[in-house]
Amino acid sequence: MASLQEELDRIERQALEQSRAAVDTAALEKVRVGLLGQTGALPSVLRGVSSLPADQRPRVGLAANLTKARVEEALSRRTEELASGQRRAALGGPQLDVTLPAFGQPPGHRHPLSTTMEEVCEVLCDMGFSIVEGPDVEDDHHNFEALNIPADHPARDMQDTFFVEGGYLLRTHTSPVQIRTMEVEDPPIMIIAPGSVYRIDDDATHSPMFHQVEGLIVDYEASFAQLKGLLIDFLRAYFEKEDLKVRFRPSYFPFTEPSAEADIECIICDGEGCRVCKKTGWLEVLGCGVVHPNVLTAVDIDPDEFSGLAFGMGVERLAMLRYGVNDLRLFFENDIRFLNQF
Repeated sequence: MASLQEELDRIERQALEQSRAAVDTAALEKVRVGLLGQTGALPSVLRGVSSLPADQRPRVGLAANLTKARVEEALSRRTEELASGQRRAALGGPQLDVTLPAFGQPPGHRHPLSTTMEEVCEVLCDMGFSIVEGPDVEDDHHNFEALNIPADHPARDMQDTFFVEGGYLLRTHTSPVQIRTMEVEDPPIMIIAPGSVYRIDDDATHSPMFHQVEGLIVDYEASFAQLKGLLIDFLRAYFEKEDLKVRFRPSYFPFTEPSAEADIECIICDGEGCRVCKKTGWLEVLGCGVVHPNVLTAVDIDPDEFSGLAFGMGVERLAMLRYGVNDLRLFFENDIRFLNQF
């Protein structure tokens, strides 16, 4: 009993001496850990209480708890003294004129490409589509083979591809998402696949990384007439012009047959002819077509029972038309003067 009490008294004296000697909060924290931490002096004494005779434990335990309370009070008092000293030092420093105007960070906002993609997806979702996403790093089968683009197909020359190790590649379109969806879901299917795509290209109207939104419908009686009506409604809703003129021109895509490209009446000059539409009065906005039977066969969907409709558009292209931007690279340079216009 006497030896433990002496040890408690010694710890209390040590706490008073070391706390007074601490010159800052970091030094005081070291004192606290040394005295009250799991391996500190006071917990070590408390662990010895269990070895005492039963009639001595209550008295020693009470003494230990009183010592702990006085040590914590001394540390708390010294903490307040150090904080008070720091406040006095700060107040004695250079004067701060609180009446000066503040130069805070201006609030940020959505990037125009993010806004455009969200608006496109919102319009299409209101029309009944569901959003599906897939990996940016793809294999040759999902990016080419299953889309009716075999290894010797000339269409591969249309898409300069980034290849990566292991026989993989950066997807050149979001069409692989459609393949992956048809592999695991049974018709009817009605999805859109927004996301980043990659091609080796870089100029005023092309970027090595850009964004697409592609759509797919697989159903029993999907027709090109249905596709035309759907896309006309979409374009008029997106460009907020109920009488917007839309035309479809025959085109070629290996994964659709027949294929078409959709043009809209130039929204800059209302079809009169200007620099943006190259005096034609029309602007190309998206590609579309009826899904090729080979694509359906590749995912074990019977082309005699089901038909598919597909379309795809470049988000940058839509943003350039919507905001009157003539150089695609401006979207990626992150010049705050450019972004502040949105």
